[in-house]
Amino acid sequence: MKSLVLERKDEISLRDFPQISRDEEVLGRRDVRIKMHTVGICGSDVHYYTHGRIGPFVVNDPMILGHEASGTVIEAGADVTTLKTGDRVCMEPGIPDPNSRATRMGMYNVDPAVKFWATPPVHGILRPTCVHPEAFTFKLPDNVSFGEAAMVEPLAVGVHAATKARIKPGDNAVVMGAGPIGLVTALSALAAGCAQVFVTDLAGEKLEIAGSLSRAIMPINVSSDSLTDKVMKATDGWGVDVVFEATGSPQAATTVFETLAPGGCVVMIGGQSNPVQYDAGAAMVREARVENIFRYAHVFPRCVGMLSSGAIDVKPLITKKFAFEDSVQAFDLAASAPPADVKMQIELPQ
Repeated sequence: MKSLVLERKDEISLRDFPQISRDEEVLGRRDVRIKMHTVGICGSDVHYYTHGRIGPFVVNDPMILGHEASGTVIEAGADVTTLKTGDRVCMEPGIPDPNSRATRMGMYNVDPAVKFWATPPVHGILRPTCVHPEAFTFKLPDNVSFGEAAMVEPLAVGVHAATKARIKPGDNAVVMGAGPIGLVTALSALAAGCAQVFVTDLAGEKLEIAGSLSRAIMPINVSSDSLTDKVMKATDGWGVDVVFEATGSPQAATTVFETLAPGGCVVMIGGQSNPVQYDAGAAMVREARVENIFRYAHVFPRCVGMLSSGAIDVKPLITKKFAFEDSVQAFDLAASAPPADVKMQIELPQ
């Protein structure tokens, strides 16, 4: 099974990978076997490549990368009722323990025992096929392409964040960071009812993409403009109802309350590698609500529905596609963080 393998920090290869265990490939009664079509390159994949670890998750052995995926069902288990051979699907990459306390409370995304693709020691899916539970595999409408379907996974982060924010029609928001997660969060905020979303970044190329997504998005380059001045002028000095922190920068995170209106909500999305200075006084005088998200839960079908209806359009975010045989070069390019690219995807042979 030829796969894209992270051998160790700074080394990846496209090679046969016999280490996938038989247990991982056995089709259970409620599983489906999927032929992969499109896999997105996520920032976490790149981070494992360049750093060899994310927090407590360390790459100690060769690991297959990739977790943003779409494909086609080629086999269904005996008890599968919602999917059949030939169905086009996308897959939620985390498989929780159905009996865990977190799962029983509906918070399966924070189940400590969750098995999440391309998170050590669990292998990802930049490989020809995989076996996955029916419950975490979702049929695609005819008008949703494989490329769009592979965007459902990052989009789910934005939709989960917007859900946590409890956005009301007509709200205003700031999204800090115009990377893939920041942009899907901006689109999710608009779909949830925001009237205007201010998107910040240091890269003009990414802000150009942000501004092209909707007239309701105002890009702000914080290397030359004051976010606070722009927001306060646009809101008559009141501030925004929601601030989404999607940069992962501890420096940026210290400013999350500066543009927040009284009674507003801050949603922390970006993974913080270092402790963040928290201005308790600024939060207190606003009676701010602060939410933290970890991946997502219960949103994949909603994401697919919004793509199908046109409520959210992720096509402009897909900026490059690569053939499977060019996967190593694709990751090298992604690791260089080209400012004009948002989401790169790899297409497997069909």
